[in-house]
Amino acid sequence: MSRASERAYQAIRQLILDGKLAPGEHLKEEELAEICGVSRTPVRDALRQLESEYYVTRAANQRTFVSEWTKGDIEDIFTLRAMMEGYAAERAATRISAEDVEKLRHHHSEIDKVLQARGNIDADTFLSHNRAFHIIITEAAASQRLTLMLQRLVEQPVVMRTFIAYRREDLLRSNQHHGELVDALAINDADWARSVMTSHIQAAYHVHKRAFEES
Repeated sequence: MSRASERAYQAIRQLILDGKLAPGEHLKEEELAEICGVSRTPVRDALRQLESEYYVTRAANQRTFVSEWTKGDIEDIFTLRAMMEGYAAERAATRISAEDVEKLRHHHSEIDKVLQARGNIDADTFLSHNRAFHIIITEAAASQRLTLMLQRLVEQPVVMRTFIAYRREDLLRSNQHHGELVDALAINDADWARSVMTSHIQAAYHVHKRAFEES
């Protein structure tokens, strides 16, 4: 893509990830061009790329919308995430450095502080440390192909939507999984790491499924 197309792609993608462009929302090229500060051609290029990554959907009349997910879509996404992130954790267990294990401990501790604080949960801080935690594991797995595949799955709007669906007890359980993952990785136990990560993603799936059924 050209620089202008890449700029449009990044801007539109971030608006979707942030929830500022809602599921099912009609995307108008002229409005997006104004937001992104580019012409309509780069916007078209960006929308084609986003369509290939399932962020947007093109209808038969060629109008483009932010993708809406069905219950089956959610199940597919989390099934694939469990398989791939479980595999990533397994690979990471035999490759991760002591320095990265300490970084994981730091993010686990910071998330715990967020969850123990009184009042509303600081979503931005939680998501920042949660994302960093998972990135460390994926990078420690040392597989570029796996990293690229996971980026497409994990950075879908499902991340923010799942957080919104979480209750405090769900988030506490999630961070307990993080703690157990650190323990498994610290002693290079690949089977344990894979098992915990698979359970971690499966628990996230059930939270999202519950929210979908209640909506």
